[in-house]
Amino acid sequence: MDTNFWILLGILIVLIAFSLYRFLKARKIVTTLSEEEFRQGYRKAQLIDVREPKEFEGGHILGARNIPLSQMRNRLMEIRKDKPVYLYCQNSTRSTRAALMLNKKGYQDLNVLQGGFKKWTGKIKKKK
Repeated sequence: MDTNFWILLGILIVLIAFSLYRFLKARKIVTTLSEEEFRQGYRKAQLIDVREPKEFEGGHILGARNIPLSQMRNRLMEIRKDKPVYLYCQNSTRSTRAALMLNKKGYQDLNVLQGGFKKWTGKIKKKK
């Protein structure tokens, strides 16, 4: 067979293995909560919207702070390690990535809203 085929196959296998590893690691360190479970705990936790500011201004869960994933590394001092962290984004992809990043920095109680903001039916706040 062609050498390029084997190289591409190898790259594909590595990508699949890496994706599987990240998925399994995320399942181990992040608690994915239904909207009902999320509602029960987010008022006692640090509620963080990891979407970009324009998305946040378009509507966010009442009481949420906006710390975009793109700025999280530089704003870790705003997030306490001794309190639960409740994260959400538009559909839960970025919030899971944020949770993985926070876990590497020593954060433990990490929770993500299943389905993200687009599935949220509770109270929201919009910037006028």
